[in-house]
Amino acid sequence: MLITEMLARNARMYPDEPALVERDPNRNLRKEITWKTFDRQSNQMANALMTMGVKKGDRVILLMTNCIEWLPIYFGILRTGAWAVPLNFRFDAETILHCAMVSEAKVLIFGEEFIERIESIKPDLDPVVSNYVFSGPRLLCPNYAAYYEALIQGQDGTDPKVKIGLTDEAALYFTSGTTGIPKAVLITHRNLEFAAYVENCHHRQTHEDNFLCIPPLYHTGAKMHWFGNLIVGARAVILKGIDPRSILEAVSEEGISVVWLLVPWALDILFAIESGEIKLSSYRLDRWRLMHIGAQPVPPSLIKEWKRVFPRHQYDTNYGLTETTGPGCVHLGMENEHKVGAIGVPGFDWEARIVDAQLNSVPPGTPGELMVRGPGVMQCYYRNPEATAQTLIDGWLLTGDVARKDEDGFIWLVDRKKDVIITGGENIYPVEIENFLQAHPRIQDVAVIGLPSLRLGEIATAIIQVKQGQTLGKEEIDAYCEDLPRYKRPRRIIFDVVPRNATGKIEKPKLRKKYAGSEESFQIE
Repeated sequence: MLITEMLARNARMYPDEPALVERDPNRNLRKEITWKTFDRQSNQMANALMTMGVKKGDRVILLMTNCIEWLPIYFGILRTGAWAVPLNFRFDAETILHCAMVSEAKVLIFGEEFIERIESIKPDLDPVVSNYVFSGPRLLCPNYAAYYEALIQGQDGTDPKVKIGLTDEAALYFTSGTTGIPKAVLITHRNLEFAAYVENCHHRQTHEDNFLCIPPLYHTGAKMHWFGNLIVGARAVILKGIDPRSILEAVSEEGISVVWLLVPWALDILFAIESGEIKLSSYRLDRWRLMHIGAQPVPPSLIKEWKRVFPRHQYDTNYGLTETTGPGCVHLGMENEHKVGAIGVPGFDWEARIVDAQLNSVPPGTPGELMVRGPGVMQCYYRNPEATAQTLIDGWLLTGDVARKDEDGFIWLVDRKKDVIITGGENIYPVEIENFLQAHPRIQDVAVIGLPSLRLGEIATAIIQVKQGQTLGKEEIDAYCEDLPRYKRPRRIIFDVVPRNATGKIEKPKLRKKYAGSEESFQIE
C-alpha cells in the first residue's frame, strides 16, 4: 500500500481524530489538524502543483523547517507522481543550488528562513525552476512566489487519481554531506512503504500511541519513525524546540508514548535532571513507554544512566542510512537491553554481512565493512553511476561503516570507514575512544579525530566539551585514559564545543579543518 493510500485510509477510518499537532514553545503556540484535514490539504497541494504543470516524474524541492504544513505538502507532492526532494535546512545557498541542478527541480517550495538564500542564487535557479511557492507569513511572501495558503485555497480537496505503482520513483533524498558533496539518493514508493512496516514491526505502535517528532522532517530518520504511527492511524506531535523542558512538557501535556532522541538531546535531559534544573515530579510521564536513539553511535554509559533515571522505559537503538530509506536495517530490539552498545541484529526482512576489502565475510570479532540487503535499499545515486557502482554490489549496499559481529550474532559499530585513524601503522577507531570518554561524569560531549603527524602519520585528538559549570584539565583526562591501551590514548586534548549537525552527527570535517596545523594550549576555553 502506498503511504499516500495509508493517509487516505486514516482519513476514512479516523476523520475527526487528531493526526498532527505542532507545538512552538517559543511563541506559546499549538496547532492541530485531523486526519481528514491532513488528507484534504495533501490533495489540494497535489492539485495546485498540477495546475502549475507538475506531472509524474517531475521533481519538487521542499525546503522548510519543521511545521504542521510540512507533511501535507510532502504527501501532496507524492500524489502528483512527482518526486519529492526534501532538503536539509542547514544547506547553504551554493549547496541548495547544487541540489536543484542535480534534481532539475521544476518547483521549489520554501519557508521564510530561506528567502535570503534563495534570492542570492535565484538567477542561477530560474533556468531550471519554473515556479516558487512560499510557506510562511503572508507579509513576507516574495513577489516571485505563490503564497501557499492562497494557492491551495479553492483547490479541489479530492485525490487527483494519478496512477502510481509501488515500483515508481518517489523521492530524492540528499545525503548530509558530512563526508563530501551531498549525493542524491533515489527511493521508490515501495521503499517508503517498507519503511513503515519495518518501524511498526520493531516498535509495535498501536492506534493509541503518540509519537514525538523532534528531528528535522527532511531527514529519513524522523519521518520513517513517524511512519510506524501513520500505518496504524496514530497521532504525532511536531515539536519546534529541543530543550529538555520543552521535550518533557510535550510528553506530559500531549500524552506522548514514543520519543526518538539524538544523543545530544538525551544527554541534555539527563544533565538538566542531574543539575536540578528539571524536576521529574513536575511532569506526567506515565504514558512514555519507549525511548529510542539513532543517527549516530550511542555511548553505553548514556543508556545505563537513562535506565537508572527512567527504569520503566523500553529502549531501542536503530541503525540506518539515507541509502536504506532510514533506520531499521539493523536494530537492537527492545528485548535486547543486555546488549546495549551494539547496534543489534538485521531488522525485519533485512540481511547483513561484515566483509573485508575483497567482500569476503570475516570471522566474528574481526572488524570489516558492514553490508546490508533488503527492500529498503535505494535504487541508485541519481545521476552518479560511478558512486552507485562503488556502493551497490549485487543488491547489497556497502555502508561505509566498520563493524564487527560478536559470538551471539550482534553487530557492533566500530566507526566510519573514512574516520579510521592510522597512527604508527595501528588502526584506531574514534568511536571506541569517544564511548570511553563519554562515561566521564564531567564530560558533556566528545569527538575524536585524526590530525597530521610527521612521525606517526596521524595522531588521535580528543575535542572535549565539558559540562556547564564543571571544570576539567588535560592532566585529568590523561589520567582517566590510562585504562585505554597506550596506542588508543588521545595524544592531544582540546577543550571546545563539539559541533553536530541537525541529525546529531558530529561534524568532523569542520573539526579537522579548524585544528589541522594548529597548536592548542590545552587550556579550557
